[in-house]
Amino acid sequence: MRIVEYSAGYVADHWCQKGHIVHCLEGEFITEQENGEKFTLKKGMTYIVSDEVSSHRSVTAMPVKLLIIDGDLLKYQPEEQ
Repeated sequence: MRIVEYSAGYVADHWCQKGHIVHCLEGEFITEQENGEKFTLKKGMTYIVSDEVSSHRSVTAMPVKLLIIDGDLLKYQPEEQ
């Protein structure tokens, strides 16, 4: 678990495939998917992504403070049929 602050104009330098729970504490940011989808998260919003389910990165237009939780608890386990 960590608190991360990104400055205005931040663009992650890689596409991440790791699972995260991300909660926006201050500001807003965009999480981009490698497939072109984009989602804006503002103060008070949370998103969850599992390991190896998507390639994503963060982009900011303004400063942002995030609470990020990483871990094995986020590994994708498809339901058995």
